Amino acid sequence: VQLQASGGGLVQAGGSLRLSCAASGSILSINVMGWYRQVPGKQRELVAQIPSDGNTNYADSVKGRFTISRDNAKNTLYLQMNSLKPEDTAVYYCRAITRVPIAAYWGQGTLVTVSS
Repeated sequence: VQLQASGGGLVQAGGSLRLSCAASGSILSINVMGWYRQVPGKQRELVAQIPSDGNTNYADSVKGRFTISRDNAKNTLYLQMNSLKPEDTAVYYCRAITRVPIAAYWGQGTLVTVSS
């Protein structure tokens, strides 16, 4: 599985961005997809994830502001980010977990910078 993330950029606080993650390769084996983020000196943290059954899960810090979705026909994962805050500044990574074999794959990361 190959993942290509895009959509990052510079935005003012209160603004919006939409991240995309295009999947290719053994996409039929993908079960869970998710977005993570990382700032220098800190561990990568889960932002949101969505399994194949569609039940979403969000970090408390983004609930009500971010929405994760996946378009299986386009093999693409999205993260709609609204009401952005400076503390949302990070490199955002998409991840996919496959069923067979059980494995995790990461995209290359896209930088989101929120100015105050």
